[in-house]
Amino acid sequence: MIRDRFIQLVAAIVAVVGFVGAGLLLPRAVAESEKADLRYTDIAIEGAPPIVALGTAIGALRGVIVDYLWIRLSLMKDKGLFYELMADAELITKLAPRFPQVWAFHGHNMAYNVSVMTNTPEERWNWVRSGIDLVRNEGLKYNPNDMVLHRELAFWFGHKLDGNADDAHLHYKREFAREWHLLLGLPPIGHTERIAWIKTLADAPRTLEDADRVTPGTRGLYDELVEASGESGPPGVSFDKRLLLAYGEWEAVKSSPYARLLGLESQLRANSPVFLAVDSIFADPERKPQVDTLIAYLRRTVLADEYNMDVERMLRYTTELGPLDWRHPQAHALYWSRKGTEMGERRVDDPDDIYKIVNNDRAQIHAMQSMARSGLMSVDPFSGDNPGRISDPRWIKVIDRYFRELYDKHYETRGAGGDTFTDFHENFMTSAVRELYRAGDIEGAQEILDELDRLYGRGGMVPNTKYARDLKTFVDETTVGEYEMQPEVARSDVYAALQRGFREGLLLNRPKILEDARVFARDLIDYFKNSNYFNLVNKFGEKRMGDLIGDLEDSERVVLQRVLLDSALPLIDRLTIYNRAGEEFQRIVFDDVRMPLEGEFLSTPMSRTLTLEQVLPEPPGMEAYRAQRAADVERRRREQEAGAVEMESS
Repeated sequence: MIRDRFIQLVAAIVAVVGFVGAGLLLPRAVAESEKADLRYTDIAIEGAPPIVALGTAIGALRGVIVDYLWIRLSLMKDKGLFYELMADAELITKLAPRFPQVWAFHGHNMAYNVSVMTNTPEERWNWVRSGIDLVRNEGLKYNPNDMVLHRELAFWFGHKLDGNADDAHLHYKREFAREWHLLLGLPPIGHTERIAWIKTLADAPRTLEDADRVTPGTRGLYDELVEASGESGPPGVSFDKRLLLAYGEWEAVKSSPYARLLGLESQLRANSPVFLAVDSIFADPERKPQVDTLIAYLRRTVLADEYNMDVERMLRYTTELGPLDWRHPQAHALYWSRKGTEMGERRVDDPDDIYKIVNNDRAQIHAMQSMARSGLMSVDPFSGDNPGRISDPRWIKVIDRYFRELYDKHYETRGAGGDTFTDFHENFMTSAVRELYRAGDIEGAQEILDELDRLYGRGGMVPNTKYARDLKTFVDETTVGEYEMQPEVARSDVYAALQRGFREGLLLNRPKILEDARVFARDLIDYFKNSNYFNLVNKFGEKRMGDLIGDLEDSERVVLQRVLLDSALPLIDRLTIYNRAGEEFQRIVFDDVRMPLEGEFLSTPMSRTLTLEQVLPEPPGMEAYRAQRAADVERRRREQEAGAVEMESS
């Protein structure tokens, strides 16, 4: 009896000491779990199974429940039950919102596994976008300092949207470019102008009240739009986004050749109350100051609330790095990977995790590489065409500079970290020689070739003569086999050759250069589209690889349009190119370039003595050409639908 009492007393003392000790250690444990992002939620989850509700209520079992659900997820994934695991993955994100791995798992499952089980490009895009939204808009708000989660998000933008592994990748590119074109409008081409353009958003008011103080009448304008659009209940961020997209459509429809051809403006007025409200209110020129202030406020607000993006950070990256075009998925890949480095690199203190930093840095420089190859874009949000994308040589120097930063940073990283970036640098700069040569920048190409010889050739650690050769010979030799291995190279070569043809052939009045460029482009396009490597038609009726390059006319239109709108060339030179181009070329670009060139022309002294019709005449046969272009759009749409039906039935 006495012995039992003694045991009970000792047990009671141990229990008291345990409770006191736990109380003393609790703050430290909470701090450590906060630091490691392992905190669980104590909020009951609506609709959760009883075992989850019990674990949430008890508290101590929450970790066990998360482990149980995580094991279930792994088992269902192994069995291919991707739809079934969605509910459990969502439960874990609610129970342990600071568990970044499950956000990455859940988002990847939606963007990759579930999306490919659907039957239409639209369904796939909805799942891909939902996976991105989940991590960007929710996962990163709970885990703002997790570098790996940022890296995952960047990878999806770079691989799923900008890559070509998915049959629906062309649809993703069209939808993504359209959405961001309507959100932010047409970006200026010049880097300095691009910085000023983003700065207007960084300087925008943060609230409607601030906007009204900056420009009196802005709040009244917003309230009119709410009333005119028939919005029920108090407007929120979702209305702000719809309003911003409607404004984007209202702006774009005025300059889109396809919108005029298809009569889309009247359709938008009839079917969209928000567009009709924008059209009726924003058209008043006396309210332009209020409109400009409101749109800047809306863009800043929607970017923060709907896309979890910081405008000040967008401005800083544009200033520090290069002319980011947010219609390009790789601009977002660069944004999120770079933000991950800034927010989370210092938290990686385990030497075994150094690969996380290296991979994130690789994501940044690969995004820059992609923009160097396709960063100049032309987008008509109403055409249904693939966005025009040509190489942007401005990124070459950015990449060269950033490589040197990464080499120094990872020089002593185990696993030859610095050498992995060296391999990338050598390969990229080799391709830059080819691209600059094709574009006619012989001096720039030779300069890079000489630098390659100094770093990796005769001046390398193991001297060799790989780069000690004639420029043309080097370009021809490095091109062999590249088209099959890297399809983007074919498109880059086509566009670079045509760019040189229009610039030098027309501006210098040397038609043979343009003729040779067209022959080269035609032969390469035919090879690319008819090669067995690229002629596979996917289940949606598109050539997943072959359609990366348009036909010759589409390629010529994209390149000539970009040349004529390139403010780096004097306006008089661009007008000279247009007038020497001939009616065939004038017709394919006239509707695309007329409005931007008119704005430039009216701001120059030329407009005092000449008319726009004199310097930019409309070529004959435009009405017939517009009708043919509209018919071609409809024909391509029917062919894609028929191809998709045929593939599905087979």
